[in-house]
Amino acid sequence: MAIQATSVQDMYNKMREKLADVVPDVELQIKAEIAYEINRLKVEKNAIILGHNYMEPALFATIPDYVGDSLMLSRKAAQTDKDIIVFCGVEFMAETAKILNPNKTVLLPASHAGCSLAESISAEDVRWLRSQYPGVPVVTYINTYADVKAESDICVTSGNAVAVVNSLQSDTVIFLPDEYLAKNVARETGKQIILPTRAGNALEKMHAGVDNGMKANIELTSPADFQMVGWHGRCEVHDKFTVSDIQAVRAQFPDVVIVSHPECSPEVVEASDFSGSTQAMINFVERTEAPRYLVLTECSMGDNIAAANPHKEMLRLCSVRCPHMNQITMEDTLDSLRYNQYEINVPEEIRVRAVRAVERMIAFG
Repeated sequence: MAIQATSVQDMYNKMREKLADVVPDVELQIKAEIAYEINRLKVEKNAIILGHNYMEPALFATIPDYVGDSLMLSRKAAQTDKDIIVFCGVEFMAETAKILNPNKTVLLPASHAGCSLAESISAEDVRWLRSQYPGVPVVTYINTYADVKAESDICVTSGNAVAVVNSLQSDTVIFLPDEYLAKNVARETGKQIILPTRAGNALEKMHAGVDNGMKANIELTSPADFQMVGWHGRCEVHDKFTVSDIQAVRAQFPDVVIVSHPECSPEVVEASDFSGSTQAMINFVERTEAPRYLVLTECSMGDNIAAANPHKEMLRLCSVRCPHMNQITMEDTLDSLRYNQYEINVPEEIRVRAVRAVERMIAFG
């Protein structure tokens, strides 16, 4: 929740109490004035600020009315009665808020805060997959743009993907676009997965166990050979974590508990002690006791967990920041509210189709 402060000095004092161990004091002094003005302005303009778990600590801990993962923030976007939604996240998240609130103004503080994963697949790709696997339901990760959601049957987050796949009355599902998340879900649901690649009219098929871009020269001629169809999309942040990283950390800190996001490779997830959505990772650290923790996801979240759990030792060995999430700053959030920039719009013919998949996700929980 946003910090309620009576003055800039009060804001600074409260920020220092929360963040002194993770944010330099000079930054707190500068950001306190900005945060105070943002919170004043959002009341004046009847706005709500939603902040993803990957926001930098000074922003995350001060101005959002709600913080969380994609599913939680989608719910809050669907429920708000405010006139303006400022989404401190990336573009597909702000699009989702607009899909759910067509009559509200939705603002993204950066002119373009994209996502390598969302950009890995297009609506045309989804239509092509449907043509190759007619009648197979399309399950789409929320980390996609609105036109892809519009071609989908249901959206999921990393937190409910396994439950959604298990609930579908279908022998086979198409799960898009994250390759690693799909493989992790396939393993948990006991499904065999293939990753088709568009190549003219031919399909190059890859078995789930084949990695590093190597193609398997195996023809899968029967639907019985597979139960999940994936895609070659990856998050550029989570793709950087390796089993070698984990082994090196465990060699130095044998008692560490390693927590990873399911957008990491199946090998990294298997080598971790716990894997879950960003909110599940936060909850795990809060509810367990270990000598020390290492969180393998976007590194600002590790700082946010450390700030919220000062009595727990968090290893500061992560240096992987999302270049897109990093576009969202407190300064730009202030300008976004002041000047109503940058407004997110979704064409209505796409929105009305996409909202069905998003609402099914929210209703599923």
